[in-house]
Amino acid sequence: MGAYILRRLLLIPVTLFGIILLNFIIVQIAPGGPIEQLLGDLQGIGSSATSRISGSGQGETLGAGNRANPTDSGSTYRGARGLDPDYIASLEKQFNFDKPAYERFWLMMKKYATFDLGESFFRGRPVVDVILEKMPVSISLGVWSTLIIYLISIPLGVGKAVRDGSRFDVATSWAIIIGYAVPGFLFAILLIVVFAGGRYLDWFPLQGIVSANWSSLSWPDRILDYIWHMTLPVTTLVIGGFASLTMLTKNSFLEEINKQYVVTARAKGLTEGRVLYGHVFRNAMLLVVAGFPAALVSMLFTGSVLIEVIFSLDGLGLLGFESTLRRDYPMMFGTLYVFGLIGLLLTLISDVTYTLIDPRIDFDKRET
Repeated sequence: MGAYILRRLLLIPVTLFGIILLNFIIVQIAPGGPIEQLLGDLQGIGSSATSRISGSGQGETLGAGNRANPTDSGSTYRGARGLDPDYIASLEKQFNFDKPAYERFWLMMKKYATFDLGESFFRGRPVVDVILEKMPVSISLGVWSTLIIYLISIPLGVGKAVRDGSRFDVATSWAIIIGYAVPGFLFAILLIVVFAGGRYLDWFPLQGIVSANWSSLSWPDRILDYIWHMTLPVTTLVIGGFASLTMLTKNSFLEEINKQYVVTARAKGLTEGRVLYGHVFRNAMLLVVAGFPAALVSMLFTGSVLIEVIFSLDGLGLLGFESTLRRDYPMMFGTLYVFGLIGLLLTLISDVTYTLIDPRIDFDKRET
């Protein structure tokens, strides 16, 4: 197992390099760029996603750092008409667009090798500092929602498998169908309308993960304040995410329950609980464990974007989305680097957990 872990660790830098290279190429092709974004802000145009698409008669939308045909005023970027060419050149130097794309990529990767993620174009702060500032929000949403989803889905899935076809199975299936069918942001809106002063009750806040006076509270009050703020967004993520894991658990257990070794264990006189949790559980949980890294990464970085917007939570998902719209390349690639690294490490942890649950799995032998 040690050799397998070492090989996987050595593959992480190669995989990250490929991920960043692919996205860097896509960014060079995609329309818009930080210089155009800044010029659009100065001119009062081009600062929204729709203006980039429509163009509004301002000329062709450009790729990252690509030049357009000069306009009649000598400008080479959309929105640069009437501006001093020396000022445009200074912007190119500021954003490193005075260098070719391959050189920019090479300089970026050299910095990433030492975990230097650069400085945000539009925030004027180191990318690492911004990520660390936003991380508590996303970690709170991702970790708590994922843990609660697993704590609900695994017992519920086991119960549905053991009582397959019963009234309990049918009744809980309706809740699962609703969880599948209704988007998470609709649950969020419903919770706001009912419990956050939308129309009926005003029990929960709608901004931040703690109150403004949180630091002045006692520790018991701090914990209660934190739970008070996190209740609605975490509930939204749990409602939208428990359905698939519940069905995965149920189907995994049903498949194992019908195998011959279960019949043999029962014939030997073992109790149903010993058969279920001593024999079936380990084998059935393999698929559930395999989905844990993907579920956690999804909750941390992607699934919570709309939830962060709706509940005014300033986390990593919202940061990545805004950085993409603003064409803040250091922030975009910095968050991509962090997301990719965490995802690869969680996948490795998942493989190690495989062997802890089922010692028969040996990744070293599979690769020889």
